Amino acid sequence: MPRPRDLALMRRALDCARRADEADEVPVGAVLTDAAGQVLAEGWNSPVASRDPSAHAEIQALRAAGAALGNYRLPGTTLYVTLEPCPMCVGAIIHARVARVVFGATDPKTGAAGSAFGLLQDPAHNHRVSVEGEVLAEECGELLRAFFRRRRGA
Repeated sequence: MPRPRDLALMRRALDCARRADEADEVPVGAVLTDAAGQVLAEGWNSPVASRDPSAHAEIQALRAAGAALGNYRLPGTTLYVTLEPCPMCVGAIIHARVARVVFGATDPKTGAAGSAFGLLQDPAHNHRVSVEGEVLAEECGELLRAFFRRRRGA
C-alpha cells in the first residue's frame, strides 16, 4: 500500500505529465523531492519541442534540481515519475545518487526498473536505489494510452 505522501506526489507528477500532453509530447511527468519530502524540481517530457532526445521528464527534473542546488549529486532525494524509467534515465538517476524512485505505469518495452531490464537494481552499480512501482499505475497508464489512441486517430 503506497504511503499518502507518495500518492500526493505521484498526483503532482501526473499534473506534470498533463503539461507534456498539452504540448503534444508523450505524457510523462516527474517530481523530485528532498529527504523531508519538499519538492526540489519538476519535469515533463519535451524532446520534440526542445529537439533534445534526452529531454525526458526525469532528466528535466534532475537538471532543474542540480541547477537549484548547485550540485549534480542529489543524495537523499526521491524521484516520482509516471512511467518506469528507461535505461538512459536510470543512468542519470544512479549518477545523481537519487535514493529512491517511485513510478506509476510499468514499461514492458524499455522499462529499466525491472520490466524489460533490471538496470536500477543491478548489483554492478556502486550506488543502490530503492524502487517502488505501480503507484497510481492505472491513472498513469490511462494518460499514456489516451495519448497514443489520439496519435493513431482511434
